[in-house]
Amino acid sequence: MTGICTGRVAAVTGAGRGLGRAHALALAAEGAAVVVNDLGVTADGAGASGGPAQQVVDEIRAHGGQAVAHTGDITTDDGARSLVTTALDAFGRLDVLVNNAGFLRDRMLVNLAEDDWDAVMRVHLKGHFLPLKHAAAHWRAEAKAGRTPEARVINTSSGAGLLGSIGQGNYSAAKAGILGLTLVAAAELGRYGVQVNALAPAARTRMTEQTFADTMAAPTDGVFDAMAPENVSPLVVWLASADSAGVTGRVFEAEAGRITVMEGWRPGPTADKGARWTPSEAGETTRKLLTEAQPPQPVYGA
Repeated sequence: MTGICTGRVAAVTGAGRGLGRAHALALAAEGAAVVVNDLGVTADGAGASGGPAQQVVDEIRAHGGQAVAHTGDITTDDGARSLVTTALDAFGRLDVLVNNAGFLRDRMLVNLAEDDWDAVMRVHLKGHFLPLKHAAAHWRAEAKAGRTPEARVINTSSGAGLLGSIGQGNYSAAKAGILGLTLVAAAELGRYGVQVNALAPAARTRMTEQTFADTMAAPTDGVFDAMAPENVSPLVVWLASADSAGVTGRVFEAEAGRITVMEGWRPGPTADKGARWTPSEAGETTRKLLTEAQPPQPVYGA
């Protein structure tokens, strides 16, 4: 280990299991003090337990690291605010926010209940916005007091947010929203010393084990476990460190041993008449432009 995050304090949401747990352990191994947030809910968001967060804290401490548990609901204003205050009370500062919490309620659109739409939007999209808002308010205050931070936010999107995923209309929409939020936050917060990036990870978690069972199956002994969540965490750690200076407003795919810089919406083929089109002209021109454009990536599950 290089100690790349020595002296830094990171808050990780949804850190009791899966990717969040892997990120928390990796950050601690590289010297960060970690606030481990987790409600301890089931895979669809039901129930609550402080056990998962405390288990990760105990594991970090057993290896000589520093960590505290936070079991507040980060989809509420009070819970998100207390995530920041927990870091400040325990360690005196906050340098990194890793937004990771989430769960699934998959249905085809015609069967998707409003409650399931709202619940997934709440945990993924609102659960990114509120911690980001309160962390950003703290960092802005620090900057205005002449203590400009080297702050980092790592948001968690998904390939479903980039391409869509059949049976996951709510999840895909929330994860796409996180990408938009990331771009806005990067633009707004740079003046305060805050860098904001997003990951679209692929790894074995409670969510993906159900949805992509064949792809996520663990390999036999001795074979590289491409879907282990620990494969994603090195990029998270680097983005969380001061070494990532100048990297902001970016989206990365991370899977197995592969890191990809994603390039989002960019202007493609264009036609300009200089006047209003008729419907038939617009259709004929659009057909022509489509022949010149790159075909879209397939939707997951199509």
